[in-house]
Amino acid sequence: MSQYVIAIDQGTTSSRAIIFDRSGTIISVGQKEHEQIMPQAGWVEHNATEIWGNVQEVIGIALGRADLTRHDIAAIGITNQRETTVVWNRKTGKPVYNAIVWQDTRTQDIVDRLAADGGTDRFKEIVGLPLATYFSGTKVAWILENVDGARAAAEAGDLIFGTTDAWVLWNLTGGADGGVHVTDVTNASRTMFMDLKTLQWRDDILEAFGVPRSMLPEIKSSSEVYGVAEDSSLLRETPISGILGDQQAATFGQAAFTAGESKNTYGTGCFLIFNTGEDIVHSKNGLLTTVGYKLGDGPAHYALEGSIAVTGSLIQWLRDQLGIISSAPEVEELADSVPDNGGVYIVPAFSGLFAPYWRPDARGAILGLTRYANKGHIARAALEAVAYQTRDVLDAVNADAGVDLTELKVDGGMVANNALMQFQADVLGVPVVRPVVAETTALGAAYAAGLAVGFWSGLDDLSANWQEDRRWEPSMDDAERQRLLRNWRKAVEKSSNWVDEDVN
Repeated sequence: MSQYVIAIDQGTTSSRAIIFDRSGTIISVGQKEHEQIMPQAGWVEHNATEIWGNVQEVIGIALGRADLTRHDIAAIGITNQRETTVVWNRKTGKPVYNAIVWQDTRTQDIVDRLAADGGTDRFKEIVGLPLATYFSGTKVAWILENVDGARAAAEAGDLIFGTTDAWVLWNLTGGADGGVHVTDVTNASRTMFMDLKTLQWRDDILEAFGVPRSMLPEIKSSSEVYGVAEDSSLLRETPISGILGDQQAATFGQAAFTAGESKNTYGTGCFLIFNTGEDIVHSKNGLLTTVGYKLGDGPAHYALEGSIAVTGSLIQWLRDQLGIISSAPEVEELADSVPDNGGVYIVPAFSGLFAPYWRPDARGAILGLTRYANKGHIARAALEAVAYQTRDVLDAVNADAGVDLTELKVDGGMVANNALMQFQADVLGVPVVRPVVAETTALGAAYAAGLAVGFWSGLDDLSANWQEDRRWEPSMDDAERQRLLRNWRKAVEKSSNWVDEDVN
């Protein structure tokens, strides 16, 4: 009897394969980074072919490290960077252009054009999202409008579109030789094309974007058998039975299954999700309405989401662009070398500001510099920026929900940073709680896949697996908290209104 489930976590900076046992414990991990392609300011791309090659490689690494074969694996789950857009030829399997990453802002002109008739909330009542460069819809439109031959090929039925879950699934199930072209409701809810109520593509919205319906994958639930791995795969004949966009997967992995539960994931960006159950709640405070999960034939569960574009990638920027640190973990030591931020604030609006501001005209800024400031203050300000942005989003969640959160469950790579977690608790004024298994994104995908094949019997099994690892209690007095937040919001204001016709 198969004793494990494998999750493919196709993220913004790397692809990973993680094997879990029945208790939700990690057995082994394979991981490989892919190139971050930035052709010009505001453009962020990935090589989708490289990503697929890396996925195959990390599956082998994870199996090898655990000394397992396909016979030990009950199911495959997929989780992914959600809005990153791939358009490829269904006959050859080759992408017509690099994947356009969720952080990319090149499509602002398309956003403006669509918003000219009805504003940025033109489709929000239907899809839960404002018009923004963040989502997949404008990225598909850009490829069709700017890649030679793409429009004609799409209209001929030769091109198909998917976020990276669909790209991985299609290749894993045979690619051009019978690959399954499917996405789940959580990823579909990030395109701007899906009706939240019917969970189906909207032809009128597709027409407004100029995207042929023939390009789109079939929408399925988050937990059902979509197909099996092809014969050439190390996992051949293993069912692929779970798909969740990364933030919904992390929420599922945190066992936040019911209305009122929430989590915050600290990765490349930062994403706070608040479960609203079977109710579609439209935010009045800058949050997104999205699908949380749907298990087989069961009802869809919805969520409010606060999406922050730049958190972990700010630490990468300190490492790769500025050279202040040589590895990401060094930022904690450097930040601890100073007692406070020295009056320095960083607003990491590299892709504009996402929730709750939605300011595409903002750009990154370092403010409050004096000759006293050193690289320790810069490092500390970078970590604090993550916590401040989370506070902004949590305030919006509290306002929309009408009930204040009493604690925040956290996960993702940055939760290993104890200094950040303590400051997060301080600036929120509520406890921050880390689970034993912090890799909740991959765990959530594994859970969805395992449920579909009976590896786990139900949500109670999954809830029983969740265990608290550490809790940070707030220790900052309220006057100091309010002073810091006042200065942070002043910095945010200074970073806005930067982009105009002469600056991009």
